[in-house]
Amino acid sequence: MRRLALITAFFMLAACSNGQGPQKTSSIVPTAKVDGARIMAADQEPGNWMTYGRTYGEGHFSPLDQITIDNAKNLGLAWYFDIPNARGLEVTPIVVDGVMYTTGFYNVLYALDAKTGQMIWKYDPEVRRDWGRYSCCGVVNRGPAVWKGKVYEGTLDGRLIAVDAKTGKLAWETQTTDPKKPLSITGAPRIIHGKVIIGSSGGEFGVRGYIAAYDAETGKQVWRFYTVPGDPSKPFENKAMEMAAKTWKGGDWWKHGGGGTVWDSMSYDPELNLLYFGTGNGNEWARKLRSPGGGDNLFLTSIVAINPDTGKYVWHYQEVPADQWDYDAAQQIILADLQIDGKPRKVLMQAAKDGYFYVLDRTNGQFISATPFVKTTWNTGIDPKTGRPTISKSALYGSKEASVVWPGPFGAHDWQSMSFDPTSGLVYFSAQDQGYAYSFDPNWKHKKMQWNLAQNPDAKTPPDAAQITYRGYLYAWDPIAGKPVWKVEYKDMWNGGVLATAGNIVAQGTADGRFIVYRADDGKKLWETQAQTGVMAGPISYMADGEQYIAVAAGWGGSVPLIGGGLTPVHSGYNRILVYKVGGKAKLPPMLAPAAIPQQPKPNATKEEVAKGGVLYNQYCANCHGSGAISGGMIPDLRHLRHEAHQAFNSIVLNGTLARYGMAPFGDVLKRDDVQAIHAYILQRAWDTMDQK
Repeated sequence: MRRLALITAFFMLAACSNGQGPQKTSSIVPTAKVDGARIMAADQEPGNWMTYGRTYGEGHFSPLDQITIDNAKNLGLAWYFDIPNARGLEVTPIVVDGVMYTTGFYNVLYALDAKTGQMIWKYDPEVRRDWGRYSCCGVVNRGPAVWKGKVYEGTLDGRLIAVDAKTGKLAWETQTTDPKKPLSITGAPRIIHGKVIIGSSGGEFGVRGYIAAYDAETGKQVWRFYTVPGDPSKPFENKAMEMAAKTWKGGDWWKHGGGGTVWDSMSYDPELNLLYFGTGNGNEWARKLRSPGGGDNLFLTSIVAINPDTGKYVWHYQEVPADQWDYDAAQQIILADLQIDGKPRKVLMQAAKDGYFYVLDRTNGQFISATPFVKTTWNTGIDPKTGRPTISKSALYGSKEASVVWPGPFGAHDWQSMSFDPTSGLVYFSAQDQGYAYSFDPNWKHKKMQWNLAQNPDAKTPPDAAQITYRGYLYAWDPIAGKPVWKVEYKDMWNGGVLATAGNIVAQGTADGRFIVYRADDGKKLWETQAQTGVMAGPISYMADGEQYIAVAAGWGGSVPLIGGGLTPVHSGYNRILVYKVGGKAKLPPMLAPAAIPQQPKPNATKEEVAKGGVLYNQYCANCHGSGAISGGMIPDLRHLRHEAHQAFNSIVLNGTLARYGMAPFGDVLKRDDVQAIHAYILQRAWDTMDQK
């Protein structure tokens, strides 16, 4: 028992919250009385933040102007709220009538007093702790939604839950996914006409993407729209799937799902009554494997418009036909009315993962413009009339030798929120410049409940792979001119979402653990503070008792720190909601010193066993513990294992000794000698990358 306790302590070390912050129970009674009319009139009550992007158009802009370029230098911490376990925060909190609704580790819901941070209630949906095995990028979520007295959230294990806003008690829950498939939910719900709309994640594992609507009162499914066709020998669900099936040629993609998951972005135009969403990549990145006869593979990597009442298809625009580079189009979609060529246009805008800033006519999907904002080599240009890209021959990678393509699968811009200022017409967003050496394994066989990217680890790496760099930026972008007005360069990528306000300020957290306020018109830094961890999430602004606050979820995680490991700063130990105001006087507790790294056993395995372990590690372990066994900090660095963990390694990996803490068992896919090889690889990496004696 003592040995198990020590092992448990080690595995939980990187997931412990330090300090409690304000935890007293508040006397405020939450109501969450929000409906469609109130969201559509959001600008009339700018002190609230009632839906993910504040408005249905997802502008992530606050009309509040109490915090300005003149007093931003006087910002200080008003309060903070610790969320146990440091596995990353991507949440955008909701604030309604003085109450903040937010989420934390494994979908625990909180209602907080927005003025003081005192907790009103919390609800734990008791998500399966081992389900993180089937999540691409951590046990994260992007937050809740509220509607007519209830708080809604999608859970990592595929449920949609509704909680009474006053009591924090469960009202209903619905399993939206097949629990026998590696599907999860990380996106925030949107609610339209009494329907809670949510998609799911899992494209890397082999699933069929969809978006679905559920009755807000009962949880009963109203409609479901699939994003890729199913078995072509069976009747299609609708005309859209019949159309899409013509673009999948050869192969048996439907047996594995096809991909195209709707894992994040949605926006809604009440006047047109259209719901817009982005879709993800395909299972197996190389089209030669999933659709060997060719075709565009609709609706992969597309923006799709449907009727939110019926789920009926209206139009689509495919950003990357036959996507082979993991360029999901699931980034935020902003709706705006712009003057283009002297004429008013109803547009939607997206800074996409593929490196282009897109502007489309949202009434019909007509292409207006696409401009690169970072280095892009996957195409040689985009037709200005059709919006169709011309794919670069050099980007069509092979199986024996990899090809370096820009941007890489971490994307030029990911889920981190953008902000559109309607007064200046500028869009503010986080960007990153990075490439990747792609290849494919011609002998790949689909593996159930496992990653199925089909990249070939034995492919020859080209010389230009050594020239790949990783940079981050904050852009102020003119969507009409298609160029930046100003930009800030960061030394690291994976910086946070962005908030612009009517006070002429822009706020953003960074990968290196800062929270910064800039002047919106020229990018001049006005103020910054230490967040004590990396910040990914987008800030919000709200009012409480006549004062303006800016809040952000600080907690390091997501795809780049988890999978990339050493590509970004390493943070651990803190997940918090940080709330600032002019004159704030609160202080964060001192950071704890990192634990000493224990001496590691000397490797004694053969080169062949270590090589085998490296292949298995990258297939089964790297998506949580980091490529090359270098952790980003949220998950224990396996190069630092203590003696007790080495002794129990087989039991932990095969049998799930620590499954209740999130370390899932892999006995269904690994054998004892496989685990020994992985262990040997980890030991070798410890000695290769650390100063061992």
